[in-house]
Amino acid sequence: MPDGAPADGVTCDAFLGGAFHLLQPARGGLRSGDDALLLAATVEPGQGGLAADLGSGAGAVALAAAVRAPGLHVVLAERNRAMAELARGTLALPENAALAGRLHLAELDLLQPRPAREAAGLADAAFDLVLTNPPFHPAGGRVSPHPMRASAKGVPDPAFTGRWLAVAAALLRHGGALRMIGRPDQLAEIARACDNRLGGLCVRAVHSDAHAPAIRILVAATRGSRAPLRLLPPLVLDAPTRTALAGGHLHIAMT
Repeated sequence: MPDGAPADGVTCDAFLGGAFHLLQPARGGLRSGDDALLLAATVEPGQGGLAADLGSGAGAVALAAAVRAPGLHVVLAERNRAMAELARGTLALPENAALAGRLHLAELDLLQPRPAREAAGLADAAFDLVLTNPPFHPAGGRVSPHPMRASAKGVPDPAFTGRWLAVAAALLRHGGALRMIGRPDQLAEIARACDNRLGGLCVRAVHSDAHAPAIRILVAATRGSRAPLRLLPPLVLDAPTRTALAGGHLHIAMT
């Protein structure tokens, strides 16, 4: 990308009113939008310590979280080589210079054995916060015609979510927090997967319209908690809420 210009097939887009810029596929791949911003909006502005963004893609969640929480350092974990390369380019953008010192990219398959994760910089019980927007299209369902998107968003087998959340739990210190976005029909599966080491689940449904079914769920959990599941009031993405989300002014409480 000479002179900072995006390569063919890549766009450089401003997020949160220009608070950060993101290199991402122009089409046929994974472009960040509401899901990434909704997940990042659950981060408390005073959150500090070390966070991991599992399945980070080009880095939208990690950068948005770093903007929201000036004391937070984030490890971006991504296995797809093309998306990791975009994340690497994103961190090198001059527009992101003020954030880049708090962000680190780890290119790896999170489901590898623990020693491989640790070698990449993701040690167990080392993280205060885990953020994740994991693959959620069910195995056997409709497959995207775009290979990158199909790989990143498709669940390879029914046990995948449980394995993914087991890694998330392992990375968290006792009392550390998970923040996750997923589909409403995943709720039972997520609750089962969290049962052993992640408790205190808080779930907030996200609706495109007050009279429409939920399109996403936001899930919070705490490592080592035994508190019961709580259903929080729903979030409706009406025009003012979308404006606040896009501008980085929306905070979504998850307690």
